[in-house]
Amino acid sequence: MMPSPRPRTTRQAQAGWQFAVGTVSRANLLVVSYRWRYELSAVGAVAANLLVLGPATGAKVIAAIATLIGAVACWPAGRRVLVARLWCIVTTHRVRVGCTQAWIHSRDGKIPIVLITRCRPFGERVYLWCRAGTSAFDFSSANALLAAACWAQDVRIACHPRYAHIVALDVIRREPIDLSGALPEVIDAEANLDSTSKGALR
Repeated sequence: MMPSPRPRTTRQAQAGWQFAVGTVSRANLLVVSYRWRYELSAVGAVAANLLVLGPATGAKVIAAIATLIGAVACWPAGRRVLVARLWCIVTTHRVRVGCTQAWIHSRDGKIPIVLITRCRPFGERVYLWCRAGTSAFDFSSANALLAAACWAQDVRIACHPRYAHIVALDVIRREPIDLSGALPEVIDAEANLDSTSKGALR
């Protein structure tokens, strides 16, 4: 893993110091609601069900749905799908926590935006939108921190071959690791991003 480059000017050094002592800004209510949309939707559905159908009927409907989910979980293929979708939700939250703890944020304290998280044979692939002031190199230098934050074996990073602000993280979870379709090795600060990540984001 390449260390972060040394600042070449006093202005760069001052900017780095301001960045290090900065904090992540608090998300507003709309952003928080979007980040927790799945959990809020589940709670809202349960509350609406009890309110509309009444406690007795609503409880029966909830029990029926829980039984159906349990039946699907008893089927190996269905259980894999449920677990994979659950990990997508968990990983999204853990990536945000990792960005916060690894200081991957703009000078305004804004962390990258998680666009979408998809299931992959090796774990999950997370697509992020880097705000101005952040790039794929920030993720590369914090690779170990992100892997620990995501409770994963490893994290691989690549940027879009055309749009440098789009970054993909492959969260490697499987043991033995199935890396079919995974991203290349972690971006090297001296590497050519076009040749390293071309075709990685499909």
